[in-house]
Amino acid sequence: MLVLLTGAKGFIGSRLLTRLCADGHNVRVVTRTAFNNDMSGVEVVHADLCSTDVDFDSILSGCDVVFNCAGEIRNEALMQSLHVEATERLVEAANRLASSEHPVHFVQLSSVGAYGPAKGELRIVTEQTRVNPVGVYEQTKTVADSLIAKDRGNEFFSHAILRPSNVFGRSMTNNSLRQLGHIVNKGLFFYIGSAKRHSVATYIHVDDVVSALMLCGFDSRAKDEIFNISNDCALSELINGMADAQHVTRPKWSLPEAPLRLMLSMANRFLRLPVTQARIDALVSRTTYPSTKMRETFDFTPKKEVPVTIAELFSDRPVV
Repeated sequence: MLVLLTGAKGFIGSRLLTRLCADGHNVRVVTRTAFNNDMSGVEVVHADLCSTDVDFDSILSGCDVVFNCAGEIRNEALMQSLHVEATERLVEAANRLASSEHPVHFVQLSSVGAYGPAKGELRIVTEQTRVNPVGVYEQTKTVADSLIAKDRGNEFFSHAILRPSNVFGRSMTNNSLRQLGHIVNKGLFFYIGSAKRHSVATYIHVDDVVSALMLCGFDSRAKDEIFNISNDCALSELINGMADAQHVTRPKWSLPEAPLRLMLSMANRFLRLPVTQARIDALVSRTTYPSTKMRETFDFTPKKEVPVTIAELFSDRPVV
């Protein structure tokens, strides 16, 4: 089986590539930059997916499964081109090539950001929740999802969309969790309002995301479905896990939410503080993303418990 993989140099894509090769699949990687190919069964195609000059039919020729893991998380100016326009060209080519002799299955790595930002009030988000993305990344990813799921009249083209929550692991380039851990390490962390009792941390380990992607790619029960995946835990469990991993005292103090927000809005007129309104939103969030559909469809639940494996971010040793 030949697999096409975009985003193979990324945080999630690189781990997926390793899994694909370990399972014996031949993989065609599309990259616009240098790629160190030291794995057997990997074919490298140098192309910029955002270029209209790319021959997408050639890139997809012979491929049975497509994993679209390409994503731009920093430069908003590139998000429309990569997430929407390039995805549309990939899907169009896949539909042209998909036939009874050679069906094509397309797996999209998306985000629970499609459902809108997390909120302070209790909110349970499922695959049936109405999409309401806020932010260029979330909006363009959600548009891409709709393009993939669009009925183009080809019964030999199928798709699966995976929407993980906040993905973490040792090789992640986003340092927000490490920064939070640093605050815990220095004894500067405090809960906000009743966050210690009620707030939820919505994270998922990269290895669990890769396992879910493999199911979406090779299990026929994933055909034309959307799946959310998260391994939610109490915020206090995450913070305690960070403290334990760094051998410091677990935080216990809290500050009232309303006065803190007022003080912050006034102070930010004159100072740049590490605490923002968005950070407060995250720390008081009670939004959850139960992976019920993943469990009911595949009998799959995440294996990497967040409060335990968060230690990876503060140690050179893997957490089993």
